[in-house]
Amino acid sequence: MKALTYHGKRDVRVDTVPDPTIEHPTDAIIKVTSTGLCGSDLHLYEVLGPFIGEGDVLGHEPMGVVQEVGAEVTHIAPGDRVVIPFNISCGHCFMCDHGLQTQCETTQVRDEGMGAALFGYTKLYGEVPGGQAEYLRVPQAQYGPIKIPEGPADDRFLFLSDVLPTAWQAVEYAQIPDGGSVAVIGLGPIGEMAARIAQHHGAGQVIGLDLVPERLARSQAHGVHTIDVSATKNVPAAVRELTGGRGPDSVIDAVGMEAHGAPGGKLAHTIAGLMPDTVARKVMEHAGIDRLSVLNMAIEIVRRGGTISLSGVYGGTADPLNMLQIFDKQLTLKMGQANVKRWIDDILPLLSGDDDPLGVDTFATHHVPLTEAPQAYEMFQKKEDGAFKVVFKP
Repeated sequence: MKALTYHGKRDVRVDTVPDPTIEHPTDAIIKVTSTGLCGSDLHLYEVLGPFIGEGDVLGHEPMGVVQEVGAEVTHIAPGDRVVIPFNISCGHCFMCDHGLQTQCETTQVRDEGMGAALFGYTKLYGEVPGGQAEYLRVPQAQYGPIKIPEGPADDRFLFLSDVLPTAWQAVEYAQIPDGGSVAVIGLGPIGEMAARIAQHHGAGQVIGLDLVPERLARSQAHGVHTIDVSATKNVPAAVRELTGGRGPDSVIDAVGMEAHGAPGGKLAHTIAGLMPDTVARKVMEHAGIDRLSVLNMAIEIVRRGGTISLSGVYGGTADPLNMLQIFDKQLTLKMGQANVKRWIDDILPLLSGDDDPLGVDTFATHHVPLTEAPQAYEMFQKKEDGAFKVVFKP
């Protein structure tokens, strides 16, 4: 089959690789019909190369049609249309029972000291072949796949794999009071969807911060008060001015470690990129530093007693945090990978009617053949051609 594979920093290729097969009675094989390109994929493309093997298959936002199931998979059958969550969880361990599927005790990558395995995402998370491919083996298929109805186009349901539950959890973790205010930093796919969900949940004021004109315009179009951080001299002051001088009740950081304008973190990433992988991996495991400009901004702008929700990915082990300010402002921080299956029952009804309250049908800006994936990665990273959300069609 054809699959997108990793070959080095900024070097991904469509290769021919062996077709997946059933390896365990809890496996399933799906024929991928759509698969998303995620901002987290750019972390692999740019920063996390030391943790990836050459030839690893990328991608963690797939959906498709079931081709084959193992003996212990009974809730789906060949021919069913399914979406595959990006995290791999069993559904019956202590963590899954507590709605923490990203900490699944069956698939935890204990050798690396990490949580549940993920599709297409480095040795740290199990090095499981990903979904930017024609076919995908789905472990723990007795629980993970989300069965969806026939009829609507793939885009109606595709974002259940990652974008929708990640944004939904970001809003839930933000603990926005009824009619309260929230600032969303980063209006990429997760931040933009979080803004929509916050509005759907009844937030009285949603403020969006970004520096990409197309993203600012997209959020403005549905009532978000946007701030162009590249054209605003004092961003915290601008946010406070919109919130009675106090700051928003909640802040969602939808950017994470690849924030622009953080020279210290950028230098650390550049130096790591020049090291041999074995050396760089040890440095990042024990002395990794993120670009913390967005997190520091969140700490600065949220009101005292407020909540910061982190959905942007951070990976540093030696990050210097402003603990004085966090403690003094009595802040709550909630964070982590999205527990996809925890939120599906809340989200799916919004996708099942004739209306489209979250705008998923028009969310993607580019649909391209899988064969054009290398060019799409470059386009998405450079934010060219208005690239906001890219969907591959294998």
